[in-house]
Amino acid sequence: MGMVNRTGLTVSLEHISLEEVIRDAGVARSAVYRRWPYKDLFFSDLLRELARAAAPASVGGRATTDTLLAGIAAERLEALGTPEGRRTLLLELFRREQDFEIVHRSTEWRTYLALHATFLGLPDGALQDEVRSALTESERGFTTRIAAAWQEWSELFGYRLRPALGTRFTVLAGLVSAHFRGMLLMSPTSPDIASADLDADPFGTGETARWPVRAVALAGIALTFLEPDPAVVWDEARLAAVRTQLTSFLSG
Repeated sequence: MGMVNRTGLTVSLEHISLEEVIRDAGVARSAVYRRWPYKDLFFSDLLRELARAAAPASVGGRATTDTLLAGIAAERLEALGTPEGRRTLLLELFRREQDFEIVHRSTEWRTYLALHATFLGLPDGALQDEVRSALTESERGFTTRIAAAWQEWSELFGYRLRPALGTRFTVLAGLVSAHFRGMLLMSPTSPDIASADLDADPFGTGETARWPVRAVALAGIALTFLEPDPAVVWDEARLAAVRTQLTSFLSG
């Protein structure tokens, strides 16, 4: 225990058999061993390729998410006519979010998180630097895509980032991502944290509903950063434009 606490517990690729990889790939064993005389060399190259190919945002897909959200919004289009209605509708999108379930079922996401854990156990050196660079690039692209989606939907409902915070949607996206990852990492050993819900009106909309606790946390993050944009005029033209946009999401 003392040694583990001093040196850390690592995740590795040792469970992967090079011989099984050769059989599955259907290539000559001699050719593989010419390319990778030692197993460690193969694992190093494999880790590099995994890091370069990492693309967590592909899970679920932006188009699928837009369609799901638009379907929820379409159920209550009349709410768009008042500030209170738009806030309630926005909160309904958070209450019924599907991203966590998509991520929770995804082998790709679990592999991506395991890759981060493996990276933390790498010794200092060129391999660690290469993997860090690849993962950083992947994270940057992921956060940028999530930020773009949050910005589009916030502006659709007439919301903006609170100017007093002096921040960007990428910061909000990073916190949302950290929230989901934390839930994903804890859910296998603390399933209640992911499945717990409550019958309440946590944000004072006047409507009691069943809220997943994780959605309460997500909405709390969102409302800390977002506020109605006073520059947006909700006239008939604006309402028509929003309805048209929602219809386009539904039609794909």
